Amino acid sequence: MGEVRYAQREVRRARYAVAAVFAVHGAVTGSFATRVPWIQDHASVSAGQLGLALAFPALGASVAMPLAGSISHRFGARNALRGLIALWTLALALPSLAPNLLTLCLALFAYGATAGMADVAMNALGVEIENRLGRSIMSGLHGMWSAGALAGSAAGTLAAHLGSDARLHHALAAGVLTLLGVLACRWVLDLQPAEDEEPPPRFALPPKSALLIGAVGFCAVFAEGASLDWSAVYLRDQLDSSAGLAAACTTGFTLTMAIARIAGDKVVDRFGSVRTVRVSGVLAALGGLLIVVADHAAVAMAGFALMGLGIAVVVPLCFAAAGRSGPNASLAIAGVATITYTSGLIAPSAIGGLAQATSLMVSFGLVTVLACGLVAFAGVLRAGDRDRPKVGSQAAAVPDPRP
Repeated sequence: MGEVRYAQREVRRARYAVAAVFAVHGAVTGSFATRVPWIQDHASVSAGQLGLALAFPALGASVAMPLAGSISHRFGARNALRGLIALWTLALALPSLAPNLLTLCLALFAYGATAGMADVAMNALGVEIENRLGRSIMSGLHGMWSAGALAGSAAGTLAAHLGSDARLHHALAAGVLTLLGVLACRWVLDLQPAEDEEPPPRFALPPKSALLIGAVGFCAVFAEGASLDWSAVYLRDQLDSSAGLAAACTTGFTLTMAIARIAGDKVVDRFGSVRTVRVSGVLAALGGLLIVVADHAAVAMAGFALMGLGIAVVVPLCFAAAGRSGPNASLAIAGVATITYTSGLIAPSAIGGLAQATSLMVSFGLVTVLACGLVAFAGVLRAGDRDRPKVGSQAAAVPDPRP
């Protein structure tokens, strides 16, 4: 009995450790995003060239994410995550050092590659811990990522306000975040492959189930990317709002997502992944309708808040379902992550292109249609509800028998 209690404590401690890693990962993203204007000026690139360069993180992630499974198999889950999170945090310092477009593209490719591999490794561990605890934790883990991104953004905003050199800011942030990430990895689960377990292929197509799950994630991330990048523009251009009110709309959308993710696990445990995503899709679609028909800033802001509430838990549940959809969790998660990264890459430009051809109202009509897709295709996430052990049971507490 004492051994079971010790195992329970170990798994719960691993949960908090992975949550800290998620927060560190988010803080890197927030720290980078706030200094993009400084990086653009330092590299002497135009807006169009910057747009080209900002496509390279997603390209790097898409190429590198399938490698995460092989790295975890070779070095073990704990050592792999420790090394990958350190590479990711240290990569924060690269973009601000780039003196021109070519070096900026290369730096952002490396930045995205390390981000993607760390992302797959930490989500795979999160799914494993969720399985052992017997209750949903993935939404809360992604909520910690959002909280970390907000913290990194706040620190970056302060640094920009003080006029600090981004090279110094990012070097200091990289050092602190590397220390925190490596320290947190001391307590994550040290999963090792079985002696007779074949290493996963370095590059392979994800299973069909992961592609279907990724399609649901695509809809959610498209709505997220559109709202993050265009909500302020929508209020300013469509509704003649002030710059301050437009910026507050984006901040409110981000906060809504973070709060919903942190609180989302209790909802998932009670209603299951499929019903949660269906209701979430209804809320997101309702938010999209409010945005499209809004004739006042308050109505549009309420719409964006509902949109954030509706899509907040979808991506965490997609990762959880992918991790349970087949024998190779890392490969399935990498497939879903690749699709969602691609969605985040194309959403802002797709919204802009459609708005130029028609209007922003029509663009968010498209977002509303994609939100309806969450309702229609939520059933593919049923793997996320597959036979979880009860909380506190011996099955949930016993360590993985693999050596």
